Amino acid sequence: MGEMIKAPINVQELRRRIYRKAKSDKAHRFWGIFVHVTKIEILRAAYRIAKRNGGAPGIDRQSFDDIEAKGLEAFLAGVRYDLRNGKYQPQPNRRVDIPKGNGKTRTLQIPCIRDRVVQGALKLILEAIFEADFCPNSYGFRPKRSPHRALAEVRRSVLRRMFTVIDVDLSKYFDTIRHSVLLDKIAKRVQDPRVMHLIKQIIKVDGKIGVPQGGPFSPLAANIYLNDVDWTFDAIRRKTAEGNFEAVNYHRFADDIVITVSGHPTKRGWAERALQRLKEQLVSLGVELNQEKTKVVDTWKDESFGFLGFDPRRVRKRQGNGYYILMTPKKKTRLAIKAKIREVIRNGGATPVKKIVADINAALAGWVNYFRVGNASCAFSEVRSYTEMKIRTLLTRRKRRTKRGIGWRRWSNVYLYDVLGLYLGWKLQPLPSAESFTRK
Repeated sequence: MGEMIKAPINVQELRRRIYRKAKSDKAHRFWGIFVHVTKIEILRAAYRIAKRNGGAPGIDRQSFDDIEAKGLEAFLAGVRYDLRNGKYQPQPNRRVDIPKGNGKTRTLQIPCIRDRVVQGALKLILEAIFEADFCPNSYGFRPKRSPHRALAEVRRSVLRRMFTVIDVDLSKYFDTIRHSVLLDKIAKRVQDPRVMHLIKQIIKVDGKIGVPQGGPFSPLAANIYLNDVDWTFDAIRRKTAEGNFEAVNYHRFADDIVITVSGHPTKRGWAERALQRLKEQLVSLGVELNQEKTKVVDTWKDESFGFLGFDPRRVRKRQGNGYYILMTPKKKTRLAIKAKIREVIRNGGATPVKKIVADINAALAGWVNYFRVGNASCAFSEVRSYTEMKIRTLLTRRKRRTKRGIGWRRWSNVYLYDVLGLYLGWKLQPLPSAESFTRK
């Protein structure tokens, strides 16, 4: 009965307490945290996050609606019972190939919702510990951080005369994470056999090496794995700075890394040394650089590099002196959104056109929100024209079936936008400064 009387815990407050403890004592190893992972409030919060992120059902084909139809509380109580009694067994992940736009695909592994809830609960607790250890130069999948902030920081570095950019490409990073190394890194902070056992279960679902991309736990694991590398480069940044001016900076978002190095003649050869240092760090982790795609770029000579779906390059301002960083969306990101639109239409079958347009709108809104901070007007008009063409073709095809001849041109923009409600939010918004992100 004891548990029924206790007031429900506040998830944020619990996470704050754990974070404060981790921050104040860097050597503290947490024990007795399995009990937090299995608290009903934590599991409920993990379910809410999983539902908000949406996503398709896993291998058991169970959807959020199915779970709620049978009763959410009973479902959560079942998960909790299995965890606490050592009966929990994750199911295999469902593999889904995502088109990358260049003809290749990336394999995501989708856990079933039950496993997503367990991973989410584990992440809520472990993230509170490891956030205290993470380095400011890592931006991916962390609270209060975003890809836009990472882009703003990289832009600032290049504008602060770090003209040489090492565009780093890691080979199949998530697939090369070594379980023993990851578990050792986690064990430095976690001394709870039941939590360690749960982590092993999650990462071993797919085999002996690698962390499957697609579950809530993977991005946190990826950040823990590279945390020492982040701090090594932060030390290099501090050591090589002269007053307020840095000569080397490092920015990482998950497995996308950019190292910026001063273009000053006295710093010649520093980029090669930084790259060498990175290689040494990665060797011990079993992570390899993709030699063909990793390159040293001279932005002083107008060369561009790739970061988070953009191709930033340094260009002279039209009026007056000075430079700015032009950020155009990469070609493959334009191909990927087109592939997504084709896929929505292809899977549409006999779905009403308005519903198909709503699905296209959802895909476009996410894509546009992400890329609107760059110099994206050409990319936007290209994708917009493509979308209009695809929808007109679909309408014409459907009309033909009803044997009423109607020309392709007859579907005016008024019809597409006012009647079908096609997406209209193609507005650019300049990327805020790096300082404005840190002030938030």
